[in-house]
Amino acid sequence: MRTTRPAPARGGGERRAGPAGAPPRRRRGSIAVRAVLSLLPAAAAVAQEFPEPAPATRVARVVEVIDGDTIALEGGAEARLVGVMAPGLSLGRGWVADEPFALEARDALEALVLGRTVALVAGETPVDRHGRMLAHVVTGDGVWVQGRMLRSGLARVSSRADNRAHTDAMLGHEAAARAASAGLWSDPFFAVRDARRPDGVRIDRFEVVEGVVAGVAEIDRRVYVNFGDDWRADMTVTVSPHDRSAFREGPLDLLALEGVRVRVRGWTGRYNGPMMEIDHPEAIEVLE
Repeated sequence: MRTTRPAPARGGGERRAGPAGAPPRRRRGSIAVRAVLSLLPAAAAVAQEFPEPAPATRVARVVEVIDGDTIALEGGAEARLVGVMAPGLSLGRGWVADEPFALEARDALEALVLGRTVALVAGETPVDRHGRMLAHVVTGDGVWVQGRMLRSGLARVSSRADNRAHTDAMLGHEAAARAASAGLWSDPFFAVRDARRPDGVRIDRFEVVEGVVAGVAEIDRRVYVNFGDDWRADMTVTVSPHDRSAFREGPLDLLALEGVRVRVRGWTGRYNGPMMEIDHPEAIEVLE
């Protein structure tokens, strides 16, 4: 059954950690997911399968699909597909228009999970500020729902600093859809923006932007990755001093990106030109 309900804000919805589950509950969940995934045929190494074995936080039946990345579970709880963002539906908000492919994304998610029992593997931060569970979702026949939605071109990767697991695998699915111009990637609304054309980067939106880094500066321990010579008008990506530590853990050297082609993703603001603040390494892909 489909209903219309007001939608929580999409931005910043995965920040706050929820309460940890008690150990006995986690053991029951682990047994349950093995039972669900035992339905997999022997040759089910499909591209959409969950990247690695993991204990389920919960196994539940899906009673409603709210939009392309949110489901309602038997018992009243809601869950978001962690790490992805489907095109937005208005959901009864008269001042908001449905985004392109929003209905297709909801319908595709319904076809995958509605009325079925699924295993939910909680993200590192398991609950968002609206009380919704944040989880990877696996169907009884072994389909990793995030992977299927991404490969179909009905969602984009939107990892967060507090939920980074399996981002590389999700980026791979997204790349395949983008290369095939599948789903939303066929629509200019979701086009990868050219960093050399800052006027084309929309403000206060989740955007994917690509370009060659013109220069990198570090001022008061904050890093500025610039895509043009005029910092007052051109696109800039910035990393705060607080978030620098996450980048030191891996091979990405922010200060060595000059002349390198990259793809960045996140919410945009305006500080002189368009600016995107990123807080974890998966938000920036090195393309060369």
